[in-house]
Amino acid sequence: MKTMALVELSGVRKSYGKGTQRTDVLGGVDLAIEEGEFVAVVGYSGAGKTTLVSLVAGLITPDSGSISVLGKPVKGPGRDRGVVFQNYSLLPWLSAFENVLLAVEQVFPNVTDAERRARVDRYLDLVGLGAAKAKRPSELSGGMRQRVAVARALAMDPAVLLLDEPLGALDALTRATLQGEIERIWRADKKTVLLITNDVDEGILLADRIIPLSGGPAATLGPAVRVDIERPRDRRALNHDPRFKAIRSEVIEWLLAHAPKKRAAKPPDREASPVVTGRLASAQ
Repeated sequence: MKTMALVELSGVRKSYGKGTQRTDVLGGVDLAIEEGEFVAVVGYSGAGKTTLVSLVAGLITPDSGSISVLGKPVKGPGRDRGVVFQNYSLLPWLSAFENVLLAVEQVFPNVTDAERRARVDRYLDLVGLGAAKAKRPSELSGGMRQRVAVARALAMDPAVLLLDEPLGALDALTRATLQGEIERIWRADKKTVLLITNDVDEGILLADRIIPLSGGPAATLGPAVRVDIERPRDRRALNHDPRFKAIRSEVIEWLLAHAPKKRAAKPPDREASPVVTGRLASAQ
C-alpha cells in the first residue's frame, strides 16, 4: 500500500501578468517528498525556484494544480512549514534571542514563558549562537544572521523546513561552513527539508535526492536523482568520488539540455571544487 507523501504537488502551474505581459513561470510541476527526506531542487536563477518554494509555503497560490502538506491542501502560510529566505528577514531592533522568541510566542501561545525561552535557547545553541543571543542583527555577520533565521524556523517545530537559497548571499568560506551546519542540524532534528538552490554541488552535498528544474518560461522538474553517497559527506572527498561525479554529470547534462529559452545560459563550471562553486548562471 502506497503511503501518502508529506509534501505533494500535482500539476502546479503559476504565471504572472496578463495578456501580452503574461509570463508563465511554472508549467506543470509534480513533486512528492517523504517524511524526513531532504530534497534539493536545483536550477537556473530566474527559472522559478523562489516561486516554487513560495507556493509550498502558502505565500502565493497556484493558477492550477494542487499542493498538500500532511495530507491537507495548502491554503496559506501555516505553522507546519518553516521558511528560511536568502535575505534573513530579521527585525533589526530585536536581538537574536528576541527574533526567535517572537516567532515562538506566536506558535506556542499556551506554554509558559519559561518553556518558550528554553525552546529559544535550545535552538540558538543548536546553530552555535548561544553566546551571541543578545546581539542585534547589525552586530552579527551574514552567516550568523542566517543561523538566527534557521534557529527561528526550527524553533517553530514545523513539519517541513523550506530553504530558499539560504546561503546564496554568503561568501564561499561561510557558505561551506553553513552547509556543514545544515547537514548536522538535519541529522540531529530529522526535519523534512526542501532546499532550493542554483548550486548543483550544494544539492549533492546535502540532499537525499536532487531534482533539476528546467529553464523558463513554464519551467518543469526533471528526473530525480538519488544521492546514494554515505553520510556525513566530506566536500573534499567528493571531488574524488565516482558516484559524485556521475550524479553531477547527470544533473548538469539535463540542465544544459533544458536551459532557459530566451538565450543560452552560461553552464556551470564542471571542474570546480564541490560546493564552493558550480552554480548555474542567471536566466535573465
